[in-house]
Amino acid sequence: MAHIHELIDFVAEAYIVHDNNILLILHKKLKIWLPIGGHIELNEDPDQALMREIEEESGLNVEIIADRLEREDANFKHLYQPGYLNITMGPDHRHVNLVYFARAKSDKFVFNKEEHDDIRWFKEDELADPRYEILPVVQFYAKEARKRAG
Repeated sequence: MAHIHELIDFVAEAYIVHDNNILLILHKKLKIWLPIGGHIELNEDPDQALMREIEEESGLNVEIIADRLEREDANFKHLYQPGYLNITMGPDHRHVNLVYFARAKSDKFVFNKEEHDDIRWFKEDELADPRYEILPVVQFYAKEARKRAG
């Protein structure tokens, strides 16, 4: 989806783990390996955007690894707490990234050619392999995802 706001958009992204491997996609525009994720649309809350992006980009059934207050409140929906929160500083536009971690219930993903150029599970040693040019921040969050997934 295109940018919603002129200067800053909000993004939900998921580092998904299965058998200690991390699922990454090759971004169509940026041509770099990133986690599943995308813009939080105007009609969505972060949880809805997170689950929509996971479904659209991978088709995986996942368990989100995050705290969420489990109580009924008439005027509140309690959301997953992101593992991390950061802002990507582009020259003309920024993204506030809500970083989540998840466990996939299967390694059988769907390759959605409309969403990305490639998708694959990365083993721990492949994340630092220079041929993939995976950003250090992506490597950091991938390591954290493996740790949190147990």
